[in-house]
Amino acid sequence: MQKDIKDRIIPLVMGFVLLSGALVTGCAGGQLGKKNSEEYRNGMVVSASPAASKVGLDILKKGGNAVDAAVAVQFALAVVYPNAGNIGGGGFLVYRSAEGETNTLDFREKAGAAASRNMYLDSAGQPIVDKSLYGQLASGVPGSVAGMVTAHAKYGKLKWADLIEPAIFLARKGFNVSERQAAEFNGMRDKFLEFNPFGTALIKDGQWAKGDLLVQNELANTLEQIRDKGRAGFYEGAVADSLLLEMKRGGGIITAQDLKNYQAVWRKPITGTYKGYQIITMPPPSSGGIALIQLLKSVAPYPLKKWGHHADSTVQVMVEAERRVYADRATHLGDPDFYAVPGKELMEDHYVKSRMSTFNWAKATTSATVKAGVVKGKEHEETTHFSIVDKAGNAVSITTTLNGSYGAAVVVKGAGFLLNNEMDDFSVKPGAPNMYGLVGGEANAIAPGKRMLSSMTPTIIEKDRKLFMVVGTPGGSTIITSVFQTILNVIEFDQNMQQAVTSKRFHHQWLPDEVYLEDGAIDSVNVSKLKSRGYILTPRGPIGRVDAILKTKWGYYQGGADPRGDDESLGW
Repeated sequence: MQKDIKDRIIPLVMGFVLLSGALVTGCAGGQLGKKNSEEYRNGMVVSASPAASKVGLDILKKGGNAVDAAVAVQFALAVVYPNAGNIGGGGFLVYRSAEGETNTLDFREKAGAAASRNMYLDSAGQPIVDKSLYGQLASGVPGSVAGMVTAHAKYGKLKWADLIEPAIFLARKGFNVSERQAAEFNGMRDKFLEFNPFGTALIKDGQWAKGDLLVQNELANTLEQIRDKGRAGFYEGAVADSLLLEMKRGGGIITAQDLKNYQAVWRKPITGTYKGYQIITMPPPSSGGIALIQLLKSVAPYPLKKWGHHADSTVQVMVEAERRVYADRATHLGDPDFYAVPGKELMEDHYVKSRMSTFNWAKATTSATVKAGVVKGKEHEETTHFSIVDKAGNAVSITTTLNGSYGAAVVVKGAGFLLNNEMDDFSVKPGAPNMYGLVGGEANAIAPGKRMLSSMTPTIIEKDRKLFMVVGTPGGSTIITSVFQTILNVIEFDQNMQQAVTSKRFHHQWLPDEVYLEDGAIDSVNVSKLKSRGYILTPRGPIGRVDAILKTKWGYYQGGADPRGDDESLGW
């Protein structure tokens, strides 16, 4: 490793000095005082779709606030980004007002009242994999519409109808699909045909090609119901009837009472600190907030900046932290309305320190020897994230999902929206992995009315009690580690927002015991060093699609739109 052992073991002295102008200004190369041409004063929207980002920016320019823009972007994504943007799924919202008020909204899906612990097991008690992944039975009760209605009622400024209208226009008039989307539609063609015998707008004669127009009239009709009737336009009436018919057609269990009973819930944010930065993030049933605080606390004592970005020692410490945190996730995290999550205990300094005290610099810890810590008391990776800041400085970080790409592959006949397959995010059988390889325990077992555990980690960061960063990502089990690395890229390694988002990533989740690497994430020299210590390094495709905003010292907003997708950052 060619480093003094003392540097690895002795914790960093308390306090953090900002040495690089790049970190303070958000400009590459540490050009102090020089404003980057891609920074904006009045607000910013970063999302997975150029069309959705434009919708959000237009709302900001019309005088809407960050929550107004978020509502408009959410519904626009349901049209132009159907693999993850949704009204048939759910998600989480983290909010910070310009005055520093913080709040989080849980609009995660729920299991229907008829759900049962063993509903996806065969007669031998083994998981029937596709049963929780495809078809009507894979869907939980959707939360997105209730979430947007609830957020707008508390913080919105513009009229509800004006926020839905852009999505209706995009659905009715159509939009040109990107090359990436055309390939995805073609790849999903067989699944769409299997689960949509009456057809769907996502199926066409022949193959999709870049620039083809996608018109979704059924979805436009549904959005008009939501525009005119709000919550009732989705959870009651014609749209609800279509959803219930879809359940009957395919053996699903969601009932009219399930729809009527669904409510989004305001929850107290998870908060923590990292070297003078205040972290505001999502509580359970998201596992992301607690895990993120644990990860940051785990690496805080080590001189990551001195070692360097993706140096062998930096990677080793981060991987060993991830190994232990994901082991805790599997045992201790679930829906707090059903399980006493020991969140405070998991984030205590002495607990985190004790967990990190067991790894050996000379040799990788094996996950087989790592179990969840003892505490006192008791998503293909398709999610999407967007970050928004308005002129006044209000900020919203939202991660929303159908779980798998295109959810359960079922488009509700007559209503035009995709069903989620979030039931797979429960521990279908405690100890068995889900579609992302994540292992869960009793805390996340299926129960009627319960919200399934999530890795979504929408996060807002303050510096000196002022807004500093808005960040989040899709990516299933890789969400937590992608957010973790993006934050470190800025705070520790002086990257600007776009650099931090673009940087190659790696991921470890306890089980399976492998370090997944994007191509070029770690150079060959450091790869060799890590392999010599027993780390199993496995190449894989893109990890996450981070969309983030950084506020510079001079008050400008700088966006980071992930080049792994069609994402776009727009400001004014």
